[in-house]
Amino acid sequence: MSAVKITEGRVSVGMCSQSLFYRQALPSAGEPKLCVLLLHGIRFSSQNWLSIGSLNALAEAGYRALAIDLPGLGESKAAEAPAVVGEPAPAEFLRQVCDGLNTGPVVVISPSLSGMYSLPFLFQHSEQLKAYIPVAPICTDKFKAEQYKAVQVPTLIVYGDQDTQLGEVSLNNLKNLPNHKVVVMQGAGHPCYLDDPVTWHKVVLEFLHTLL
Repeated sequence: MSAVKITEGRVSVGMCSQSLFYRQALPSAGEPKLCVLLLHGIRFSSQNWLSIGSLNALAEAGYRALAIDLPGLGESKAAEAPAVVGEPAPAEFLRQVCDGLNTGPVVVISPSLSGMYSLPFLFQHSEQLKAYIPVAPICTDKFKAEQYKAVQVPTLIVYGDQDTQLGEVSLNNLKNLPNHKVVVMQGAGHPCYLDDPVTWHKVVLEFLHTLL
């Protein structure tokens, strides 16, 4: 199998004063099956997805993998965030990101802090989401059960069994999404994907395969 090529770039988003940094991995042959957008938590960046091999694993499985650095973090430090941390951001933000990167119907992987961006997008632009993979995201308590119940997007809820705070709080809200599946990663903490990348890649790729 040919080596996956990972490139770097920047995308302009109307809501941000500066462009956002991203990394991209493409399949070595053929058209990508789907586009997967990887977000990150407050102490992390797209570098984590590169380091644990998620960009490679997705591209090798035939997907277009995009990992962005969120406003104010990583290589996007100069871009001001369009929301207060801990409060939902405008749904328009991720819509502009997806338009700028020409993702088409997208699968969004959203750990921790990035819930402030992905949840408003889920509720207001669900038609642009092929699937949603939340990993103990923040802001789940800012929305009502009825809002969750109205969304039909296929969802894979993932969290570590050692994450007794955000993992359990977020599950309690996210399980109101009617079309969901839950994976609890054993022995893993809040950033469960960092604790056990092998299991993480296995569960994500198995889920993505069900969408095709």
